[in-house]
Amino acid sequence: MEGMLNELNFKFKSENPVDVVLPKHHYGVVGSGDLEVLLKKHELEGAVEIRVVSPVRGFDHVWEKVLEKVISDAEVGNVAIEINDNNATPVVVALRLAQALSEAKSAEQSVN
Repeated sequence: MEGMLNELNFKFKSENPVDVVLPKHHYGVVGSGDLEVLLKKHELEGAVEIRVVSPVRGFDHVWEKVLEKVISDAEVGNVAIEINDNNATPVVVALRLAQALSEAKSAEQSVN
C-alpha cells in the first residue's frame, strides 16, 4: 500500500524578504481541522521553502496559491517551513501560517 500521506514541496521568494528573528519556532497543533507550523531560519538566498504533509490529495494548486499569498504578504525570506496538516481549510492554513510568521518575525512567544 502506498503512503497514506501526501507530501508537497514549494519554494517562494518575496521581492524584499525580511529574515525571521527566531532560529526555530513552533505554532499550532495537529488536531482535527487544524495544523502545526514548524519554522527554521535557514540561508536560502532570500527564498522560503515549504514542505506540507497532509492526508488530503488533489488540492496541490490550492495549497500553492494560499501559501504563495501568505508568504508574499509576510515578505519573509531565508526560512524553511514544515506544515503538518490534519484537514485544515484554506482559511485556517492562511491564518495559522500568518500567525506563525508574524511571531517569528517579531520574536514574540505566545502560548498555543
